[in-house]
Amino acid sequence: MKRIHIRRARLSLPRLALHLALAACMPLLNCALPRREPLSFALLFAALACGAEPFSMSAGYLVSALTARAWAGMLSAAVQTAIMLLACVISRRMKVRSGRVLLLCAACLAQLPFLLLFPHSGYPLPLPLFGQKAVLALIMLALALLFSLALHALLHEAFRCRLQAGKLACIVLLWTVTGLGALSAFAGWSEPLFRLAALTLLLFGTLLLKSAAALPFAVVLAFPLALARVSALPIAAFALFACAALLFVPYGRVAAALSFALAALLERYLAGAFGGSALTVLLALLPCLLPALIACLMPERAYARLRRTLLFYRERTLPRMAINRNRRAVGQQLYEISALFREIGTAFEGEEGEDGSARLLRESLERTLCASCANCKRCRDAHMGESLDKLIAVGRAKGRVNLIDLPETLSSLCTNCAGLLFALNKQLAEYRRYAAQREAAREGRALLSRQARGVSEILKDIALEQSEEYTFTEGERALGEALAAAGLLSSEIFLYGEGAQFTATMTLEERADAKKVCEAASRALGMPLTLREKIPLTRERACFVFKRKAHFDAAFGLAGLPKEGVEASGDTHSVLKIDERRFLVALSDGMGSGEEARAVSDRTLSLLESFYKAKMPSELILSTVNNLLSFSANERFSCIDLAAVDLDTGSADVVKIGSPTSFVLSQGELRVLEGESLPIGVLDSIRPTTLRVNLQEDDFLLFLSDGITTAFGSSADLCAYLSTLSPVNPQSLAETLLSAALERYHGRAEDDMTVLAVKLTKAA
Repeated sequence: MKRIHIRRARLSLPRLALHLALAACMPLLNCALPRREPLSFALLFAALACGAEPFSMSAGYLVSALTARAWAGMLSAAVQTAIMLLACVISRRMKVRSGRVLLLCAACLAQLPFLLLFPHSGYPLPLPLFGQKAVLALIMLALALLFSLALHALLHEAFRCRLQAGKLACIVLLWTVTGLGALSAFAGWSEPLFRLAALTLLLFGTLLLKSAAALPFAVVLAFPLALARVSALPIAAFALFACAALLFVPYGRVAAALSFALAALLERYLAGAFGGSALTVLLALLPCLLPALIACLMPERAYARLRRTLLFYRERTLPRMAINRNRRAVGQQLYEISALFREIGTAFEGEEGEDGSARLLRESLERTLCASCANCKRCRDAHMGESLDKLIAVGRAKGRVNLIDLPETLSSLCTNCAGLLFALNKQLAEYRRYAAQREAAREGRALLSRQARGVSEILKDIALEQSEEYTFTEGERALGEALAAAGLLSSEIFLYGEGAQFTATMTLEERADAKKVCEAASRALGMPLTLREKIPLTRERACFVFKRKAHFDAAFGLAGLPKEGVEASGDTHSVLKIDERRFLVALSDGMGSGEEARAVSDRTLSLLESFYKAKMPSELILSTVNNLLSFSANERFSCIDLAAVDLDTGSADVVKIGSPTSFVLSQGELRVLEGESLPIGVLDSIRPTTLRVNLQEDDFLLFLSDGITTAFGSSADLCAYLSTLSPVNPQSLAETLLSAALERYHGRAEDDMTVLAVKLTKAA
């Protein structure tokens, strides 16, 4: 049973039509049983529980009591109305849950007037009269609860989401009881009017569904007529009408409507309905022809709108197929681009040709110096070329040559040793310039090759991820039921992915409580979820995207102080969200203090952040950043502490480059993280210290600049101090450590001081 609050507003035409329809159904319900028992009380309770206007519904119930044709029945209905009105007014001023209970208690109390006042002659059953009335009272209470579910589904869920089987059964029950009352309410007119309403619904249902689902719909519509006649013929006839329309649905709405009308006319003819008076023939013709006429004359725009409304909540398979098809196409294209970048990397990585500089140096000397020498032939006959090669090799190694480098044979035969040394040194100077250019070109090619291969790896990973088809789980129905139970109506649910990539997408009302949706979805799917995105679709509806929540969450603390007398600290830090399940934390200590050191530190961290955002391999990131900083004209360098933390497993890849000692503070344990490499940018290539650290719940990861570690004098003193701490949050830990270091400096910061702390906590 659900109670919906209705805002006070002007009486609109749809709302007026709803109240009139409910009031009109009440007398029909009273006619469903032979003794005219007030089954309309069940509809009164359902209407009040669903938020209908209480006074108009009470008036309709009092009017329906006229079917009892006795003052005692009217008195019983009046007392019941007073009880329900009082309970409804009180419940509207109470909380929702208390209001439901009060309304249900009032419904139970309202059965006393029926038991004591309603005139009832009884049925030929082995039960006393009061016992029969008690059974009827229980039946009315049961119908009240079932009708409330049916009415809520019709008013608030139909055409907006897929109805659950239980609610569909309640709607069928409401239709059946109302139909039975309608068939017995008007002598001679009952069946034609019922057939007119039922066949109109059947024809439009068949035209809109355009599938075999029209057959069970026909069976439901024929239920009251079959029960009234105690025959299955009406069910078979209605099913044949639906089949006749379905046969011609592919040819258009008019053809299907005409086929439906002809089948209905044939059934009436075989039943002998056209053999009576003109009025009888007219009453037999109207249910057959009028629905078809309405269907043919309905504007196409109205029909299309009705069809879109009815089918909006149906499961969509084609969009899912299109998603997988597009993912495969995108993945294939990305893989081809990845192969292109791999080939580019291979081209830049091609082997260099043999260095012929020694041969060129010798030929240049022989051509410019030896060719004009009178002893050239004698030196050639004495194989002086070998001695000249030795001298050139020494010159290439040292950069220049002098008299002590001359081989003995060459010094004894050559008559122009000074000229030879001068000419060779001149050639070696040019060679050094050439070698520097050659080495720079080689380094540039190597850098481009590594970058191309890195881009290739990124694109290949994305291609593999995009090429993997979404596997659609079986939890969509369970999730839909859980949301409906929480009062949240989703017109479409889409679940895909596995493990950390699991995603739940659903369309809901734009004002839906995201926290409530997340809790209901987490319970239904058995995993913690978190809202990733909310995409507006229309003014009333939005798409909610939930991802699987990581096992851990992280909190951060930072405390720092620049060197005394310097405005800007040379230390910079970074906390970067790489993706939904990983983050990067880094501390960079620029060599020195002030703006220049800070600029170097900022540049280093900015490069690292950009590469990590692109998800390049860590070893490629470090070597590339080192090369780029080495090429810089600035001679300042940076010490780096960096950690990439996985929030699912708690594992952290820690990289230390020229940085001081770092720490992991666990419960009762202190782990020391040390590195041995030089600061980044000092050499053309680096070998950073990389560590894999497994963090647990409530562990602290601590990065320090050298201004902090130097204050404690030694690692042993710093470890001893940290062992005495029992930190609660990372910010207080960072501030406490900074204060302790500053105290050891006697209140004067002798260097830039920075503490960066990270605490891992279990996700809520």
